Amino acid sequence: MSESWQNARTRVRERLKRVRLLVVLYTLLEKERYLAAKKTRPILRRFFDRRAISRYFDAHPVRKLQIGTGPNPLPGWLNTDLFPDIYPEHRDKIVFLDATKPLPFDDMTFDYILSEHQIEHISEEQARGMLQECFRVLRPGGRIRIATPDLSAIVGLYDGPLNELEQHYVDWVMRRFRPEIRSGNVRCYVINQMFNAYRHEFIYDSETLAAMLTEAGFVEVARCQPSESADPVLRGVETHGRAIGDEDVNRLETMVLEATRPLSGTDR
Repeated sequence: MSESWQNARTRVRERLKRVRLLVVLYTLLEKERYLAAKKTRPILRRFFDRRAISRYFDAHPVRKLQIGTGPNPLPGWLNTDLFPDIYPEHRDKIVFLDATKPLPFDDMTFDYILSEHQIEHISEEQARGMLQECFRVLRPGGRIRIATPDLSAIVGLYDGPLNELEQHYVDWVMRRFRPEIRSGNVRCYVINQMFNAYRHEFIYDSETLAAMLTEAGFVEVARCQPSESADPVLRGVETHGRAIGDEDVNRLETMVLEATRPLSGTDR
């Protein structure tokens, strides 16, 4: 091999070393930039969220709080979520809120509170704390509305003949989430889907959730159908059916409870 060829190979190796070094440096800088942005983002969000909350209070004499907004920011509501940046198209309409912590609002601030398919994603103990905090921040006469999966409806799928709606639900779950299953009891798969597939922490029946609301101080606990309410402000506020693409599925799996903070006398 000629000397000139060896020199050329040496120069190529040196250039490759420099390129690799530059790649490593660039990667480190990008990582540092990402970490810096990750640290800065919550600080910026806290600043802008405080301004957004203040503007909301100034503009709305009737104050409505949505906990666990997801992709469903509602006009006229203070929309909050643990992960407000997941949906970029709604980022400016949602403020950060961790419902497992004390709510960052004064006593008797809101007239309405909505939680749709949120409470099942926190532990039962955390849910009790959340309901107590909701009671605290509601004004006397204020109403809370909670939509969440119905344990009774899901467990009821296991035994006995299925009605048309229940059969539709079973077929929908299997087709959408477990199409590979070719044997065994499909009802077993459907029931386990509710408990294991959505990061659910606790699935309620109406008796248990109603008792928790009562223990938090609420009265007039009543069960409703999704999107239905005696209070016009609370009609049509849920969008879970649209989100999953099937209102009948939502009608089977979702229960809705409403309750009121007393005007006086039994306030905590």
